[in-house]
Amino acid sequence: MPTTSIQAIQKIEPLLQKDAHNIVYANDWLERFQADSAFIRNFVKALKTPYSFYYPFDSVQNISKLYAPDSSFRIFTWQVMKDYSYYRQRGAIQMRTADGSLKLFPLFDASEFTKSPIDSIRTNNNWIGAIYYKIILTTYKNKKYYTLLGLDENNARSEKKWIEVLTFKPDGLPQFGGNYFKYPADGIKPPQPAFRFYLEYKKDAGVRMNYDAKYHAIIFSRLVSESPDEKNAYNLIPYGDYEGFRWVNGYWVYVNNPFQNIIFDKNQSDLPAPILDEKGNRKEKILEEISRKNMEKAQQKKDSIQHQ
Repeated sequence: MPTTSIQAIQKIEPLLQKDAHNIVYANDWLERFQADSAFIRNFVKALKTPYSFYYPFDSVQNISKLYAPDSSFRIFTWQVMKDYSYYRQRGAIQMRTADGSLKLFPLFDASEFTKSPIDSIRTNNNWIGAIYYKIILTTYKNKKYYTLLGLDENNARSEKKWIEVLTFKPDGLPQFGGNYFKYPADGIKPPQPAFRFYLEYKKDAGVRMNYDAKYHAIIFSRLVSESPDEKNAYNLIPYGDYEGFRWVNGYWVYVNNPFQNIIFDKNQSDLPAPILDEKGNRKEKILEEISRKNMEKAQQKKDSIQHQ
């Protein structure tokens, strides 16, 4: 990357640092949205700098910055919060170009205007927003598929974690979603056909979803309702078991036990305690303890924001 380009971006970077901080931590929602607007203006200015694709923006916090495994593009995502019931995601895809010029696809979150976010293939103009934390590159019949794992804080009672498959059409335009998921219905997962997959669960419940190269699988928490009579999303929590998907012939195919033939030590600290016994009965004391810890975490999070 040319020195002149590095110096040009470094002049803008302090503004980006300030605005990115205020998007999250400003006390008033209007200040957060104003910071978001200022950040977008300055960020686009920085990205227009020749060869900006290679500038990492490491000092700009609270913004997710992911390079595709083949370095063909990178994707930026973040969110702005009005209150605990209203979160909206922002984002952009920056393509790598041979001459260092900017090729950018802004992402416009259409979640607010969508009754069924799983029923269609989408473009960058009606994207289902999420803050992405992982990109998985797979192939099938010489075509590349970029699977994005992301978080949406959603509202005051529930969160979502998303699996979104990104491809690029022959004209180079990004395309989100498609018929890539095969799994059985269980009343918790989204109904089929699902052009993108998500888990919705109780706020701050600590649901895990990530790709594990060791098992060649996207592994996610199996959910259970705190209430035996309801499966509302805001009652769903992890119970110590896992499910997953493996890429097979162009599909993410459901795997009931991604850890098959793997034995875990009962004292292993990075796995939550199971809340169903061997017969499938609920361990109510463990459920109550998980619920109590989740409520404490949620209150600590609110207190920390209020005291920023």
